[in-house]
Amino acid sequence: MKLPKLFLYLLGSILILNLIQAHFTELIYDEAYYWHYAKNMAWGYFDHPPMVALMIKISSFLFDGELGVRFVSCLFSVGTFVFLWMAIDHPEKKKYVPHFFVLVFSMTLLNAYGFFTLPDTPLLFFTALFLLVYKHFIRKPSIAIALVLGIIMAALMYSKYHAVLVIFFVLLSNLKLVFDKYAWIAVITALVCYMPHFLWLYEHDFISIKYHLFERPNAPYDFNKYTLGFLVNLIAIFGLTFPFMYYALFKSRSKDLFTKALLYLTYGVLIFFFISSFNRRVQTQWIIVVSIPMAILVFNYIMEHAGVRKWVFRLGLVNIAIILFLRIGLVYEPLFPIYYETHGNKAWMSNIQATAGTNPVVYENSYRNAPMYAFYTGETSYSLNNINYRQNQYSIDNSEEAVQHKKVLYVSKYLNKRDFTFPKANGSVYYAHYIDDFESFRKLRCIVKDEKFKMDDQEYTVKVYNPYATDISVKKLQFAIAYLDNAKQFKELVPIQVNPVHKELVSLASNDTTLFTFKLPKAKKTTSPKYFKIVISENGLRYGLNSETIKLN
Repeated sequence: MKLPKLFLYLLGSILILNLIQAHFTELIYDEAYYWHYAKNMAWGYFDHPPMVALMIKISSFLFDGELGVRFVSCLFSVGTFVFLWMAIDHPEKKKYVPHFFVLVFSMTLLNAYGFFTLPDTPLLFFTALFLLVYKHFIRKPSIAIALVLGIIMAALMYSKYHAVLVIFFVLLSNLKLVFDKYAWIAVITALVCYMPHFLWLYEHDFISIKYHLFERPNAPYDFNKYTLGFLVNLIAIFGLTFPFMYYALFKSRSKDLFTKALLYLTYGVLIFFFISSFNRRVQTQWIIVVSIPMAILVFNYIMEHAGVRKWVFRLGLVNIAIILFLRIGLVYEPLFPIYYETHGNKAWMSNIQATAGTNPVVYENSYRNAPMYAFYTGETSYSLNNINYRQNQYSIDNSEEAVQHKKVLYVSKYLNKRDFTFPKANGSVYYAHYIDDFESFRKLRCIVKDEKFKMDDQEYTVKVYNPYATDISVKKLQFAIAYLDNAKQFKELVPIQVNPVHKELVSLASNDTTLFTFKLPKAKKTTSPKYFKIVISENGLRYGLNSETIKLN
């Protein structure tokens, strides 16, 4: 399909704008975290599949600095617009090129992901490509297009786990595909391409799946934060155009299999997360994928309805003006209404480096600050995660090795020993002191059998696995029980005595499991805790995250 000249001019203008923005805007914390991913390429990471890391790795080959993180995202953004345009068949669409760009560029997060590098960026790109190829697939299926569709489905799943919703709802819209041999070729191709990630999950004990489904802390249901928050997000992703966007969606009818797929995908995702909002807070970006089918549905609708087209265009221009003003504010802080992540981190990290010099910096409980420091200073950093936080990529990669037995600057919001003070632009204050010979064992794992656990005098057995290359003296270790409430929020820490099954034990053998017995003490401050973890403190450091969340009977 030949693209109109006006389309190419507008597309090129957006690409240039996004490249300039990508270069001059400081990284946000998640981007720094995914940059940390890309330093060690793998088939999976703690929070996400590897596509975002691959994008950053490719960008880093071509550019340095922030553009070396975001370049591929800028390309994916304009690619998404091209695929959306190609998926629209309306014979009069060339008359409405400006309306198309106002429509898609006025969508808030679709606009932001034009230069930010986050897992949703490839999710949007491959969703648009998936829908375009699916449209050709249902018109004229063949082995070749089935193979391409399968590869794209795998790419979707390599982008973000939410992609399963895209594939599921499109399949649900056309159940005859269950009996289609070409559809099965596509599915088998996708599974084969995704096999490396399945193997990575298996090798890492499905840690990503366990965290997202079972380990992630929650909070008691709050209508304002959860369900009302979800409804506000429905407005936020479209801005001022939202009444006409949802009106066009409501008025759209399933006239063919492709339109049916778009409707099923949009309503399916919205209903899924509406139901989820009664259990947990739904983040705005979780529903961003509906922007892709809705862009096609709404553009088709406004080409046939001049009244709605007029208002979408007018309000879309206002949206764009506001967004562009805020985008300038991402770079030039005085124009932004609030402190944001792109403001001041480079300078703050430089202040910390002025104290740390070339010594590694260990941040307590901050997978956000640790990679940001490494990115802007080029020095070694590490996030030491404890029971007050959560596991992340620093819990499973090899970054702990780089700080062992080194003199480190230990940085935290919560220190009694405060030799140094580092205030941030947002008003928070971090403190620091030196540790001359830092040693941590955050990868020690406590494993128990499935049984009924009660806070009584019964003895239980725990296996402590030492994955390190050296033996660990038990004198360096202290054990405790961390009690959690029904929402899996940490509430109380109670030290315990563990007794080795072999009484003469002096150390945990390298790459081996050691048996201990313990009793569950009664919680002192928490009323009826529902879960617990077995946690370990090494060398006086705050207790870590050494076991899975275990249910109390």
